[in-house]
Amino acid sequence: MTAVTAARPARADRRPVRRPRWERPALAALLAATAALYLIGLSRNGWANDFYSAAVQAGTKSWKAFFFGSLDSSNFITVDKTPASLWVMELSARAFGLNYWSLLVPQALEGVATVAVLYAAVRRWSGPGAALLAGAAMASTPVAALMFRFNNPDALLTLLMVAAGYAMVRAIDSGRTRWIALAGALIGAGFLTKMLQAFLVLPAFAVAYLGAGPPRLGRRVWQLLAGAVVLAAAAGWWIAAVMLTPAADRPYVGGSTNDSILQLALGYNGFGRLDGNETGSVGFGHGTSPAFSGATGFGRLFGTDMGGQISWLLPAALLALGVLAWVSLRAPRTDRTRAAVLLWGGWLVSTGLVFSFMAGIIHPYYTVALAPPIGALVGIGATRLWRARAGVAARGVLAAGVAVTALWSYALLDRTPAWHPMLRTVIVIAGLAAAAAVLAGPALARLARTARGRTALAVAPVPLALLAVFAGPAAYSIDTAAAAHTGAIPSAGPALASAGGPGGAGGPGGAAGPAGTRGASGAGSTSGRPGTTTGGPGGTGQSGRPGSSGSASRPTGAGSRGPGAAGSPGAAGSLGAAGSLGAAGRSSGPGSGAAGPGGGLGGSTQVSAALTALLRQGAAGYRWAAATVGSESAAPLQLASRQPIMSIGGFNGTDPAPTLAEFERLVANHEIHYFIGTNAHSFGGGSGAAAQITTWVTTHFRSQTVGGTTVYNLTRPLASS
Repeated sequence: MTAVTAARPARADRRPVRRPRWERPALAALLAATAALYLIGLSRNGWANDFYSAAVQAGTKSWKAFFFGSLDSSNFITVDKTPASLWVMELSARAFGLNYWSLLVPQALEGVATVAVLYAAVRRWSGPGAALLAGAAMASTPVAALMFRFNNPDALLTLLMVAAGYAMVRAIDSGRTRWIALAGALIGAGFLTKMLQAFLVLPAFAVAYLGAGPPRLGRRVWQLLAGAVVLAAAAGWWIAAVMLTPAADRPYVGGSTNDSILQLALGYNGFGRLDGNETGSVGFGHGTSPAFSGATGFGRLFGTDMGGQISWLLPAALLALGVLAWVSLRAPRTDRTRAAVLLWGGWLVSTGLVFSFMAGIIHPYYTVALAPPIGALVGIGATRLWRARAGVAARGVLAAGVAVTALWSYALLDRTPAWHPMLRTVIVIAGLAAAAAVLAGPALARLARTARGRTALAVAPVPLALLAVFAGPAAYSIDTAAAAHTGAIPSAGPALASAGGPGGAGGPGGAAGPAGTRGASGAGSTSGRPGTTTGGPGGTGQSGRPGSSGSASRPTGAGSRGPGAAGSPGAAGSLGAAGSLGAAGRSSGPGSGAAGPGGGLGGSTQVSAALTALLRQGAAGYRWAAATVGSESAAPLQLASRQPIMSIGGFNGTDPAPTLAEFERLVANHEIHYFIGTNAHSFGGGSGAAAQITTWVTTHFRSQTVGGTTVYNLTRPLASS
């Protein structure tokens, strides 16, 4: 490693690297390619995750629903996350109208911004070459191509964490408190996006500044404390607002068992994810949650469920981390290479270990949080080794990195042997050829001195190495962008025949479960492009009335009768993707599933035209056009009808809201018109209060079948009742 150490650039002035002429065009090409990957054909995902799309719809009609993150505009219950990601989509939908594009374009632009900010962060310490590689690695990661085309909170969370990483780079450069404060504010905003997951980078950030920040130790400590105060303020103001608002004046906190935002943040969305003792929302609890992402352990990130999402460059990143740590071992305390090891390496190791050993619910798409540090380490390590390639050790490590990456790409591609089978062979050949060319560097240099095309000969390993490193993940990313993805558990890349999970054979994770199935050829998914039913964007559905239901409060007793919350003119309706999808949530378009409210982890959003018309026509004078068990059943009904639908029991019907007594009072006061029965596509049938309500309704009210769905009219009791 002597050659590597000697080749390390020494810049005591810590100024950014000057821009070569080729840098701006190269950066523009990278961002343009990223934008094309994330934006082209974006509308094929339709509403993507109905759960969040319905909340966005509610937020466009009611500022109260906007602030609290309510699922419906009559503000009965919230989604089970903090609402920052919803705010971005809701502002877009308020500005441009509620449709597929206004929901999903912000996610794609957040992805482009993430690549740009990562580029800026890596460039300050390692130059434009490393920054371009880091940005390309980030952009082409399959799970990034998935989540930056989807409406889950992870897109905004990743951008905020990368922006906080950039602020820490500037803080380590300058020693100024304002940059640490900015990092704290950004992580606080990350908490308002996806709660405690945003805090996984904090240990790396703190250690990096303590280890490499320029001020004296005492000043570094109090600067970090100041950043922690800013973080607490940025994360805590909304939490305090929810806690200080009387329960009668706000929606129930979805995902909690006691209407507490702190329980949601620290329990189900916090420490419960680590030890598996979750309560609320999905409600498995006591360490019995299903293995959505494979068994815990060091191999989880490389396994069937997560490997194709994130691990393409993970071996190379770990190798680069080891090399960079070695060469900076005896460097000055403020050395930039050591700072990069602590910052990006700490992020990768701490977050990777948490994801590997979480005993609670974890989905493969969470791994998008690992794409930035993987990209940064690969970019920094590759350029450092390339500059030091005159040394045998540097050439050997660089060649090993290319070869290992190519071989691992072959292994990942071999999990879908029928999908472009020649690609993995080309990658291996290119990788081994590039590794051999790197090892033969001095001989190529001597040959270049006597050859006409000496420049091309000298850099011959570069295009081969780029092909070997990026072809696999880029192909998976393109496949991801070319297919439709819906539901709560989307997955990047082609379907895996050997994956198992809650969706059954073919879904990630193991045993069969509620989310449907997904096979190698897309079994269990739908085919074609999602269409729209009555009430969809540009459809012919009835325009809703402005309504004033945004001020309606959650029922706590008698409840006042309020106006029906009608949809705004032009509001979008339901995606017409029929059929039950697999747990991975991948769809390639409309199929032939059964009609009904749909929903569930599979993401079926089929709502019949007859049921849609019934809900619209029966909404006048009611706060909720209908009630049904579970948010995943309520969301597509709400999107289709553009009317508020009460989600009994929250996400899957396990939250204790409303109680049977509360529901009876609401029905007696004519607050709810219909009750929609559960169906095969719903995730969970509810329990506790939700089950009691279902029993009470089915034994006291008349039912009818509308569009294949059982509907109970809560204004028409049975004669015996």
